[in-house]
Formats: sequence, structure tokens, C-alpha cells
Amino acid sequence: MPAQPKTLSLAQLAEQVGGDVQGDGAVMLSGVGTLSSATSNQISFLTNGKYRAQLQSSQAGAIILHPKEAESCPLPALVHNNPHAAFARIAQIFDTTPGVAVGQHKTAVVADSAQLGKNVALGPYCVIEDDVVLGDNVVIGAHSIISRGTHVGDGSVIHPNVTVYHDARIGKRVRIHSQTVIGADGFGYANDAGTWLPIPQTGSVVIGDDSQIGASSTIDRGALDDTIIGKNVIIDNQVQIGHNCIIGDHSCVCGATGIAGSATIGKYVIIAGGCGIGGHLTICDNVQLTGYTMVISDIKEPGLYSSGQPAMTNREWRKNAVRNRQLEQLFDRVKQLEKKA
Repeated sequence: MPAQPKTLSLAQLAEQVGGDVQGDGAVMLSGVGTLSSATSNQISFLTNGKYRAQLQSSQAGAIILHPKEAESCPLPALVHNNPHAAFARIAQIFDTTPGVAVGQHKTAVVADSAQLGKNVALGPYCVIEDDVVLGDNVVIGAHSIISRGTHVGDGSVIHPNVTVYHDARIGKRVRIHSQTVIGADGFGYANDAGTWLPIPQTGSVVIGDDSQIGASSTIDRGALDDTIIGKNVIIDNQVQIGHNCIIGDHSCVCGATGIAGSATIGKYVIIAGGCGIGGHLTICDNVQLTGYTMVISDIKEPGLYSSGQPAMTNREWRKNAVRNRQLEQLFDRVKQLEKKA
């Protein structure tokens, strides 16, 4: 059954997430919504100045906003230095998403040698193989497979149709969404006179506490050493992470990004959608890559990096394509002029 909605006053929410109440702290709230759609029993938030005009017409019961926006707010408010984080915590409080599994379904297949902690939930037709260890309050969704020797830490949730290969180590409070594959063979081959010879991938995958992995993503097992995902790493849908990659704590990898084998990504790195990262390179801490950036060498200095080309009209793009092909000729002409000068 889905969780029953909670009802809390604005003052009670402030006690739980921090911040100061402005206006009526007794207003009762039971959900969240956008500035344009929230009703009188919902709390909304303002984190982007482009929506500031909606404050005056919003029907929300209360607003979460930054102190610099407080004076212009006509509604009860939770004034917080990080309104987006406050919104995230309040959204968690009011979350009514149904559980992935409740209890242990009669069709779940559990090996005799598997060890299950307290309050483990197993969905229909999931498979828990030999020597698997599931911590307390672990949830495994329908049709998911947890292969031999894998350990899953307390409070982790694995959604339906996830495959975790053998000997993986998944930390506490990790969430893995549907169709994701953890620990498949890395793309390791040797070429012998034109014939590809597969190299056994004998490492595994280690995923740190509080990490989140989206749907239809793949994290390959290491060839010899492990592929390592740090603590509180968030990985979007349809991300490919090659064998022996290391991704540092608190990093973010957005959708449709591919990271080739043995790349080392630092801490607090943000990789936007559609990026390509070459193998055997290192990206230092506190780097941000904008969408469709291609990284082919080490990044040694923190900062913002880009290589993707923003959209333009086809006419502009065709002109630029022609001009790019003329750059070498133009360069040669400039060099000749410099010699004459």
C-alpha cells in the first residue's frame, strides 16, 4: 500500500529542515507543488529568478525561498539559505511513492546459503543466489537477480528487473533503478592476427553508500582490480561506465554519457548529458563538463570545460562548416602576409 499523506504545519517543517518562518507558521501542508500549480495545502519553492513573477499569483499554502526574496513574498514562507535543498527534504517528508516490494513474495527464489537481514523485502520472481548477503531493510524488486557472493548494504533498494552480477559490493542506502546492469564483463579483448580474444574480467564493482543509479545504466566489472563508484554518487539513466573506472565521492553523471575503461573521475565532479570521456585518463576534483563535451586528455585544474557546439539554424551551421574547411588556407595566407610585412 502507498504511504499515507502526512500533514504538517509550516513551523513543524521548519523544525525538521531548518530555516525561518515568515508569516503564518500554523498553515497546514500535505504536499509539494510548483508555483503555478500548487494548492493551498501544498508548499512550493522559488530557486530561479525567472519564476519570481509567479509569486504574486501562486495559490500555494507556503513558499520556500532565499532570504533575498523574502520581502517580495505575499504568502507564508520558509526562508532558507538553500531553498532547493530544503525543498528536496520536504518532498521526501511528503513522498507517497509506493514501496518497491513489501514482505517476501512466495515466488522469490532464495538460495539456502544466502544471508538475509531484518525486514528484507523480496518482490515476485526475484532471485537471490548462493552466498549473497542482504543487510537490514533491503528491498529487491520483482524479477531482479542478485548473483552469487554479492553484498547489499542496509536500507538499499533495487528496483524491478535489475541484474547484479557476482561478487559486487553495494553500500548502504543505495538505490538502483530498473534495467540497470551491475558487474557485466568489461570490454576487454586482445587482438591476435585479427581475431579478438576475450580477457576474463576477474575484478568486481564496488558502490559506495548513498549512491543512486538510474534506469538502463551499465557499470562494468573490473578486469583485475574493481570498478569503484564512491559515496553519494548520482548516476542518471543510460550511462555507460567502463571497467576499472573510479568515480569519486559526491560526483554526478548525467544521462547518455559514456566513460571508457580505467578513467579516474575526482570528487564533486559534474558531468552533463551526452559527454564522452576517454579511457585511462584522470579528471581532478571540482570539474564541471557541459553537455556533449568530449574529454580525450587529463583535466588537471578545477573549473568549467566545454566542447559541444550549441544548436544554430541550418543556414548558420552550413556557413560555419564551409569556413572551418577554409581555416587552413586562411592560416597559410596570414603567414605569407606576415612574412611580407
